[in-house]
Amino acid sequence: MSVVIVGGHDRMVCMYKKICKKYNCKAKVFTHMAADMDKKMGTPDLFILFTNTVSHKMVKCAVCEAKRANADVVRCHTSSGAALTEILEEHCVDCASCQVC
Repeated sequence: MSVVIVGGHDRMVCMYKKICKKYNCKAKVFTHMAADMDKKMGTPDLFILFTNTVSHKMVKCAVCEAKRANADVVRCHTSSGAALTEILEEHCVDCASCQVC
């Protein structure tokens, strides 16, 4: 499963990727708006938007890409590791091989 995380804190990027790896998910993390962010997102299975730490422009871009990729979008106000873990527990498709569940 592939995940795109939009928002969050710069210092948490490594932790976000580590948490996703525990759930057998490949993650791309965008904490700041890049000029070609929509082209870098690809076609993931799940978009996670940390709404407290993201601009409206980034949310709009992510939602448009999610529609194009036919992917689920989860919005979460907090950008903590615990919040990400909870989201992945709910959306973990491959729970049989998941090391945490």
